[in-house]
Amino acid sequence: MNAKDCLLQRRSVRRFLPQPIDRQTIRDIVELARFAPSWKNSQIVHYTVIDDKELKDRIGQDYVRGFTFNTKTILRSAALAVISYESGRSGRNDDGTKQSEDADKWEMFDAGVATQTFCLAARTFEVGTCIMGVVDEEGIHQLLHLPETQKVACIIAMGYPEEWKSAPPRHSCDELLSFR
Repeated sequence: MNAKDCLLQRRSVRRFLPQPIDRQTIRDIVELARFAPSWKNSQIVHYTVIDDKELKDRIGQDYVRGFTFNTKTILRSAALAVISYESGRSGRNDDGTKQSEDADKWEMFDAGVATQTFCLAARTFEVGTCIMGVVDEEGIHQLLHLPETQKVACIIAMGYPEEWKSAPPRHSCDELLSFR
């Protein structure tokens, strides 16, 4: 699949086939996703994949802040990827001082770029994804015993889609683009 087709075909998938994702396929996805750009090549993002059904379902039931739409998606998924990042490195100099006054926004920017890269990589392996940010980040952090320096950015439900849907309507290029 070329990049153009991947971008045009990537969708948020919320209904999955009852089929597990082979761990080698997950490794292959991360192998591609690790090439996402980051501040000064800091590579702060970490992927924790949960393919244990009980743990995955527990997150879906107890860690979505009552957002039951996410619960349904998680319970249907084959796995969850928890995207976390090492806080306090992006936007900073080697000695830890801020590069600029808006330095703190770069870690979430890096996490966002890595998340989208992960989802595009998954699409190349016919794995559907759905990014979810309405989650109990601190609760998931504690549940998974993540290092203290890491923060949870989001979770991604993953699985083989029941169907690949067409793109919903999009704004035209003329609505989105201006030149000065």
